[in-house]
Amino acid sequence: MKKLKLEELGRVSTEEYKSVVKLPIVIVLDNVRSLHNVGSAFRTADAFRIEKIFLTGITGQPPHREIQKTALGATESVDWEYFKSESELVQQLKSEGYTIIIIEQTSESVALHHFAPIDGVKYCLVFGNEVNGVSDGVIDQADLAIEIPQSGTKHSINVSVCIGIVVWEMAKKFI
Repeated sequence: MKKLKLEELGRVSTEEYKSVVKLPIVIVLDNVRSLHNVGSAFRTADAFRIEKIFLTGITGQPPHREIQKTALGATESVDWEYFKSESELVQQLKSEGYTIIIIEQTSESVALHHFAPIDGVKYCLVFGNEVNGVSDGVIDQADLAIEIPQSGTKHSINVSVCIGIVVWEMAKKFI
C-alpha cells in the first residue's frame, strides 16, 4: 500500500468542477458565526459536489483569511451567494421547488439514517448557528427536520462536523 500523490487522485480542475453534474442539494448556513466552520462547509460542499451554498445573516463571506484557511480554495469552486434574511431566502428556495430540510432536534425530527431522498426532488439543507441552532422563522417554513442520533452527554455536534455527516449520508443515497 502507498499513499497517493495529488496528481494520482484524478481530481478535476476548478474550471472543470464548474461544469460537472452536482447533487440536487444546496446548503444554507443560517447565521453561522465561526469563519472556520464556514470554510469547512465550502470544503465539504466541494468534496461532494453540492450545487451551491447560501450564507445568511451574520455568516462570514469570502474572501476572508479565516474562511480560506479551512476552505483551501473551495470558495472558488463552489457557487455561493449571500442573503441578509434567512427566512426570505428559504421562502425563495421553496418557490423554486426545493424541499426545505432543517438539521435540528425538534419534536418531529427524523433520524438521518431513516431519511430517503426521492429522485427528481431538489433539497435545501439548513444548518444553524453554533449556539442557537436554526432560526425559528426557518423552522416554521421547513418541510422536514432531520437529526443525527446521538447517545453521549452533549446535545449537539459542531456544525462543521454535522455538515460533513449529513452531506456524506445524503451523497451515499444519491450514488
